Amino acid sequence: MKQLVGVFILAILNLGCQDLGKLQILASLPGELKEISGIEKIKGSELLWAITDSKNAADIFGYNTKTNSIDRVISLENGTNVDWEDIAGDGNGNLYVGDFGNNRNKRKDLTIYGIENVSNFTAARSSTIATVTTFNFEDQKEFPPKKKDRNFDVEAFIVKDGFFYLFTRNRSSHFDGTTKLYRVPTKQGSFEAELIGSYKTCEDDDDCQITAASIDRDAGKIALLSYNKVWIISEYKGDQFFKGKIEKINLDHRSQKESVTFKNSETLYIADELTGIEGGNLYELPI
Repeated sequence: MKQLVGVFILAILNLGCQDLGKLQILASLPGELKEISGIEKIKGSELLWAITDSKNAADIFGYNTKTNSIDRVISLENGTNVDWEDIAGDGNGNLYVGDFGNNRNKRKDLTIYGIENVSNFTAARSSTIATVTTFNFEDQKEFPPKKKDRNFDVEAFIVKDGFFYLFTRNRSSHFDGTTKLYRVPTKQGSFEAELIGSYKTCEDDDDCQITAASIDRDAGKIALLSYNKVWIISEYKGDQFFKGKIEKINLDHRSQKESVTFKNSETLYIADELTGIEGGNLYELPI
């Protein structure tokens, strides 16, 4: 017992003295979210919706930012958490979960689950049958490809104008910062993900891999996240995101950040996974 108290005190002291860079800490997240891999704020819900990654239950958590508690849990009856990596909304109260984590670039079961009318789930715990979209990449021919060509992991996506837009996390042994952008229809069925663009973030493979994405539907801004950076995309036309204005923000705080969403047009929510006694927090970032 004394040992556990000592660890808790050490964690509190570490939280109080660490340099958070440009981030403002809001809360140390509940234990259910220690492996948080995606967050989303949606129309019609006061809660911040969150998921955890591989080998956890197929559950979506409704997190109350005011009370720092889990108020809702929605379980997918027809879903499996192989490697859930991001969660996105469509602006109409529907949520989508990306089961497309693909570290070794060899998966053939890439899936996006859809949950309709999330605000209708009012019980503390509910279950539902999700819509299912599966896809493959039009330019992937080997599973896995050669190490220098491994850029088919996805940990970030948004929903816009009837399409899922997927941003790859580059796992190439010849890392040059390139994230690829693919497009998939927001329909049930199996589809080929169409490659429509690419962008070089930066060349440090430890700091420039895209781990989450979000879109602000009021201003049209898109945020891409890495462990220590955010890219804000604006002034684009259609879905030519990388031809718009791109601003890079150095966070001056490195941790396992894999979750981002817009609180409003001027502020981001960002969350990181708990690693040892570090991380496991919800932050704000003014932009």
